[in-house]
Amino acid sequence: MLLSGGAGRLPPLNFTHQAPPWREEYKGRVNLHVFEDWCGGAVGHLRRNLHFPLFPHTRTTVKKLAVSPKWKNYGLRMFGFIHPARDGDVQFSVASDDNSEFWLSPNESPAGAQLVAFVGKTGSEWTAPGEFTKFSSQVSRPRRLMASRRYYFELLHKQDDRGSDHVEVGWRAFLPGLRFEILGSAHVSLYTEESALKMDHITHIPQSPASHVGGRLPQEEPRADMLRPDPRDTFFLTPRVQPSNLENVLEPCAYAPTYVVKDFPIARYQGLQFVYLSFVYPNDHTRLTHMETDNKCFYRESPLYLERFGFYKYMKMDKEEGEENEEQVQRRAFLFLNPEDFLEEEDEGELLHSLEPTQASPVQSSPRLRAPAALTEAPTEARATLALPMPPSPMHQPTPRRSRALSWAARAARPLPLFLGRAPPPRSAAGQPPPKVYVTRVQPGLRVSPRALAPLSPRGPPWPPFPGLFLRPRPLPRVQLRAPPRPPQSRNRRTGGSQATELRPLARVQATQESREGQAHPLGLAAPTADLNSSSETRPVTSFLSLSQVSRPQLPGEGEEEEEEGDDDGALGDEAASEDSEEAVGPALGRWREDAIDWQRTFSVGPVDFELLRSDWNDLRCNVSGNLQLPEAEAVDVVAQYMERLNARHSGRYTLLRIVNVEKRRDSARGSRFLLELDLQERGGGRLRLSEYVFLRLPGARAGDMDGDGQSPEPAPAASTRPDGRPELCRPLRLAWRQDVMVHFIVPVKNQARWVAQFLADMAALHAHTGDSHFSVILVDFESEDMDVERALRVARLPRYQYLRRTGNFERSAGLQAGVDAVEDASSIVFLCDLHIHFPLNILDGIRKHCVEGKLAFAPVVMRLACGSSPGDPHGYWEVNGFGLFGIYKSDFDRIGGMNTEEFRDQWGGEDWELLDRVLQAGLEVERLRLRNFYHHYHSRRGMWGARRGARSRKGSRAERP
Repeated sequence: MLLSGGAGRLPPLNFTHQAPPWREEYKGRVNLHVFEDWCGGAVGHLRRNLHFPLFPHTRTTVKKLAVSPKWKNYGLRMFGFIHPARDGDVQFSVASDDNSEFWLSPNESPAGAQLVAFVGKTGSEWTAPGEFTKFSSQVSRPRRLMASRRYYFELLHKQDDRGSDHVEVGWRAFLPGLRFEILGSAHVSLYTEESALKMDHITHIPQSPASHVGGRLPQEEPRADMLRPDPRDTFFLTPRVQPSNLENVLEPCAYAPTYVVKDFPIARYQGLQFVYLSFVYPNDHTRLTHMETDNKCFYRESPLYLERFGFYKYMKMDKEEGEENEEQVQRRAFLFLNPEDFLEEEDEGELLHSLEPTQASPVQSSPRLRAPAALTEAPTEARATLALPMPPSPMHQPTPRRSRALSWAARAARPLPLFLGRAPPPRSAAGQPPPKVYVTRVQPGLRVSPRALAPLSPRGPPWPPFPGLFLRPRPLPRVQLRAPPRPPQSRNRRTGGSQATELRPLARVQATQESREGQAHPLGLAAPTADLNSSSETRPVTSFLSLSQVSRPQLPGEGEEEEEEGDDDGALGDEAASEDSEEAVGPALGRWREDAIDWQRTFSVGPVDFELLRSDWNDLRCNVSGNLQLPEAEAVDVVAQYMERLNARHSGRYTLLRIVNVEKRRDSARGSRFLLELDLQERGGGRLRLSEYVFLRLPGARAGDMDGDGQSPEPAPAASTRPDGRPELCRPLRLAWRQDVMVHFIVPVKNQARWVAQFLADMAALHAHTGDSHFSVILVDFESEDMDVERALRVARLPRYQYLRRTGNFERSAGLQAGVDAVEDASSIVFLCDLHIHFPLNILDGIRKHCVEGKLAFAPVVMRLACGSSPGDPHGYWEVNGFGLFGIYKSDFDRIGGMNTEEFRDQWGGEDWELLDRVLQAGLEVERLRLRNFYHHYHSRRGMWGARRGARSRKGSRAERP
């Protein structure tokens, strides 16, 4: 809601000091106001509701202070008077699920209400029904009441989507041993009777310290970047340079981009594929960075990939001194930002699937670790020759299950592309360096079962080393691995991050190394026999893999799976034994040993700009990314060219103070269109605003035989006057926007009193803040019963308005068409609007700039707020696939045939896409930009289309349809 008291000033408090006349028939009931479709469990969430406290969803009454509607995501406000039965000290207590507050005034005035008892402040506190003493804040101090008076009270309750919803208030005389009793109908009364009033009658609603309009302190630090001040927000208030002073600055040129699909056959709803996005400079911070915790679609990796691996592939670990020579460093194939290196969504899904447990994966011998493979030390005499082991005969082995996790082994003959690097070539035994630590990464490929690769004879070729990224030299213990265990049961459990490592003391590591130095047999992977339950034929294996723990949230069931594998000869012992027994017998077989955490590990990164990977295609999959960012060098170059021509024309009359906004629409075949908005200082004058369209035409490019309207043939392009042959700026013909054009907001309504009142208040505040009188509001009313729409238009402080009344059911397409037909001036802009919109102050300027008669239409992208979110704390997403908010000149709207009122009668959804198809086929461009501070308020569709409400609506209550 726009503030009506001026920029940066909050509206004053308007407490109700005098209660309305009271009548005897008010006894036995209290007023109840319901605010539906609002998330959160704290009373503070209720106060952030846009309509609280004057425009509730439902007004009704109850006969006692104990309510349980068995619903979710709502807030209650109960108010009235308490009539004590006798004089004395009284204690009150409130119980609820979720939070609640009980306010009591020392008299009948709402302005004197004080908080006496409450349940919680954060939304996580709750009580069972009748549990009046769970929290100390529930019980009030003794209050002295008199039977000859009545006392104003107010009860606020907030319920989220969990738990058993209830709220009740009990009282008792301040005497030992007495229990709290529910405040019943014998001791309460109404504040006023409102069943006969319409929903837009709000003067009788009390405003108290518990519930009032205004007075909310603004947040000191905005939670979203978009809320920070930006010169674009108020630049429209700067006086504009006269268009006559800019006519001869650039040479005129025809403008007909190649992406216009005039007369091109488009299938139904396929116009979305022909809408392109514009680039913006400087950064307008429309990217919803505060929402990327839940939605990381801005990055190329899939959310599952980021959850499993994070962003480690963009990091390059630093090496210690003397660890590698320069040649080895140069041989690494480490790339920070190459679009070809990113996995597609299908490959990422396969990569994640490949890391799931297989039938005979050696890593599954321990539930604490999950690794794709192990590095093995090949024998000295066989180190130079790495051959692929032969698979077992199908006569003795069942058909193996293919595993992508080991597909690198099948492709060992060719180089393997890696994310972080590639392994160095095999070295001879003479120049063998000390063991190194590797961080490995599996490249997606065909799934090959470990059974098909593991069985090797003692004389068979060894395993090839797994390629990885060299980090640092450190001797590691040799760990003897047993045969792969039986395939575990599919429990869909993964290793938890907190249990992924097992640190070993250094002394135990050294002792383990010394105890294994006397082994005479060569080191290699053991070959499991056909009997997986026996390990008598297994051979010891030495591994030099040190796994790096990657922290991530532990999923349900992680770390709970235990091994059930055992040895027939009992030589391996129980893996579930205590740490002491493990130390006595030796390390637990089948588990990797981990080094201590290296807190001194450092890394290097390259500059990463994911904006460079984005295209101007309208990506419907990512709804948290902002406008495309125009490179600074390109924007500055265009502005420099224009300022050079401007000062050459006017002899240095203007000085550039600041580049406020540059918008680019790209056409790779003929050139790019720019909207330049510059803050200029006039010599001998004040600051001026330049806002003009220019065209950067490519050398030799033609716009076609004729311009878009078929009236002005384009002259042959002249040779570029720039010595370097670069494209030059020109003034596109008939692409100038009008600053004083009339804008008509057209909104169809039916039984949405609170939203109509909010919309009119926002429009009146827009007029008060901007002083712009060149707009009007046209409301098409389908026989609303909850308010007098025409009267609301009359009392609203709007520069112009029209009221149209239609009969029958609500039809959005028919309502919009009726509103457009009421506009007489064909050279004015009609903005097809919704009722639940929060407008920024520069909305009128934004519509006018991006609507050009015969050339441009404007479909701004609105941010749809989530349940419980407000413009002051926006959480939600950009409505990237919605075109219901649409600005276009009336002449163009009539030329394309208007709204489709035949196919879209008793429904909405799809009429905006159908309109977009015809707009594009008419040869118009559709400008698509995300507007700062442009929000769609959250609301449910329950009760829309004028449908009758169910049995929940009772006599004496008036419920508003959202």
